[in-house]
Amino acid sequence: QVQLVESGGGLVQPGGSLTLSCAGSGRAFSSYFMGWFRQAPANDRELIASIGPSGGAGSYEDSVKGRFTISRDNAKNEVYLQMNNLRTVDTAVYYCAARPPTTGWSFWGQGTQVTVSS
Repeated sequence: QVQLVESGGGLVQPGGSLTLSCAGSGRAFSSYFMGWFRQAPANDRELIASIGPSGGAGSYEDSVKGRFTISRDNAKNEVYLQMNNLRTVDTAVYYCAARPPTTGWSFWGQGTQVTVSS
């Protein structure tokens, strides 16, 4: 019912910036919460940022507050993650996800690798 495709991952130096994009399909996109998760090797997948169906202020995990910004454009069925002042510990696979109103996180992108290294 929905397909999510991430783009924008890659290699960046510490202190640098990177923007991830997630393109969604389906007419119900604007009714879903959207989120970004990340998973480092040997770690659990964790929710980093989320945003409500209508956009506005996002919610953030403490480690990324003040550095990452989530936003969405429902007219384009897209969600973004602006990452600033990247640190080595931010290295992970980043996943875009969607949460319908009455369930949990149900739809996932394929993941995109972000590597922060000098």
